[in-house]
Amino acid sequence: MTKNEILISGAGIAGTALAYWLRKAGFAVTVVERAPEPRPGGQTVDLRGAGRTVIERMGLMDRAKAITVDQRGLALVDGKGKVTARVPADSFGGEGIVSEIEILRGDLAHLLHEATLPDTEYLFDDTITGIDQDTDPDAVTVTFEKAAPRRFSLVVGADGTHSVVRALAFGPEEEFARPLDLYTAWFTAHDDLDLDSWYLMHNAPGGLVASARPGRLPGEIKAGFSFRSPPLAYDRRDVEAQKEIVARRFAGVGWETPRLLRAMRTAPDFFLDSMAQVRLDSWSRGRVALLGDAGYCATPLTGLGTSLALVGAYVLAGELAAAEGVHDAAFRRYDTVMRPYVTQAQELPPGGAAGFAPTGRLGIRMRDLSMRSMTRWPMRSLMAAQFAKAGDIALPEYALGAPRPVGARGAGR
Repeated sequence: MTKNEILISGAGIAGTALAYWLRKAGFAVTVVERAPEPRPGGQTVDLRGAGRTVIERMGLMDRAKAITVDQRGLALVDGKGKVTARVPADSFGGEGIVSEIEILRGDLAHLLHEATLPDTEYLFDDTITGIDQDTDPDAVTVTFEKAAPRRFSLVVGADGTHSVVRALAFGPEEEFARPLDLYTAWFTAHDDLDLDSWYLMHNAPGGLVASARPGRLPGEIKAGFSFRSPPLAYDRRDVEAQKEIVARRFAGVGWETPRLLRAMRTAPDFFLDSMAQVRLDSWSRGRVALLGDAGYCATPLTGLGTSLALVGAYVLAGELAAAEGVHDAAFRRYDTVMRPYVTQAQELPPGGAAGFAPTGRLGIRMRDLSMRSMTRWPMRSLMAAQFAKAGDIALPEYALGAPRPVGARGAGR
């Protein structure tokens, strides 16, 4: 081990963005990822505000725009498919509910992954099982499920809301995750459902939300089912049982729900999870730090998770470079720069979970009304303030070098 070897847990957007900037700063980077390869697909994420600026500083904006999903905006529909409200993608300067630059999560992670090659080591199909900071004050000894134990100068958990690194170094998830009593299932459907390039959403009584939005490929639909519920006990490895939970909840719901439920049964990428915000007083403990959803998940309701991941990666790498690897000083600066941005980003839109998934018919009608009023005063100013949070940070200029060419493909060593 040398003094600049850093281990990142998680090869998603946050982890690969951090790997990119750390390599530019001269650190040796290893990324461990539980999946056997970069995770494909997923739902769309927004490039907005300071997150967009980070992509521009990476020199990746043209390539990002080339893989965007064509979406005209968000439209609410009733049980018969009649549109009750629309918010076009060009509203709020292209940074509204649906932004002008929407990319499938897997496509953006793949783009960032390629940008880190061939200089980054990847350990796919593995995960961290132990973190020891006590044996050696100058290093972290890490044990893995499959790889042999290794020592690193620093460890960064960029492994999502259910972070393994956070559990090992900070404590149990329930100490830091604040559930919104809202669950969402995502999956990909292949259907001829005519969306006309709109992200369609249907609310039903009981706090139910069914949605469908265009994918990037012809005939590809990114579908979702959200429902209000107190904490549920279920086996996260039993996908069929999870699909049954969703099917029971949405039985009898109108619009195209039956069609989407049939597609869900055979979807290979089905994923169910609760929505929860992650809050910690400090994002570091010794030589371990947290990044993105692992440290400060804002939930998809804010639309700012991708911006937080990209900006957090840039700031953390920049502060480590500025501190010449002196981790405690860098971690303090990382917190100082990011904390106000994170605090604002975690403020939920008006109504929060109840506004997104009303339980009664009156609430649904009020949601439709608020959506129709969103681009008019006084709702416009309220929503503009929410969307402006994505850019509400003065990004420091770090000496991380000019973007290197990223057009050529490489292979992790």
